[in-house]
Amino acid sequence: MKARTFVTICAVLASFAAGSAWANEAAIRKALQARYPDIPVESVSKTPIGGIYEVVVGGRIWYTDEKISYLFVGRLIDTRGSVERDLTTERSLQLNAQTLRKATDQAIKRVRGNGKRVIYTFEDPNCGYCKQLQKELQKVTDITIYTFLWPILSPDSVEKSKAIWCAKDRAKAWDDVMLRGTAVQSYGQCETPLDRNMQLAKRFGINGTPAIFFADGNMNPGYLPAEHLEQALNSVVAK
Repeated sequence: MKARTFVTICAVLASFAAGSAWANEAAIRKALQARYPDIPVESVSKTPIGGIYEVVVGGRIWYTDEKISYLFVGRLIDTRGSVERDLTTERSLQLNAQTLRKATDQAIKRVRGNGKRVIYTFEDPNCGYCKQLQKELQKVTDITIYTFLWPILSPDSVEKSKAIWCAKDRAKAWDDVMLRGTAVQSYGQCETPLDRNMQLAKRFGINGTPAIFFADGNMNPGYLPAEHLEQALNSVVAK
């Protein structure tokens, strides 16, 4: 009987502690949003350090105490094990991967082979290195490619991107332009994700095309040949 009572008390205390943690996180989020109304607070969560919370703001990680007396930006290193872990970098990569998975409706999708390996690219239809990348991607199999149209080079890039997105077959229209040099046909106006892609690129701090992201959130800022793409993709699968 005593053992059962003890288990019940432990369960109640655990439930209370969890509820208290959620209350603290909600209160911190509310207080931060009140103090910085123009900056969206995406999430608040506990860190392994007592009384210190992780705050995700615009894809970036801040840390604060329970009373928001201090805000600091930097790398949180876990030295408790035999190998040090950079918790901030790990978390940043997780956020990258999560954000990209949620944004795939904004991208042109192409699947080759079983499509198990995944990459995300930000590209401009007038970017020479992007066209080189497309040739290299032709050599890679068993891959799903999500391409975010990011027209930053010229007004013509914007018009081409709109035409590609509004095409009956976006993947074919993209390949026609990037691999075959074919002028994209106009299929009229449609709603495009170009503005949202701009915001996404800004969130990641990208400053040029092509930008390549892998499924683990890691980014390569530029063109990669097929053999390097294979190495990076296999590295992600092996994790």
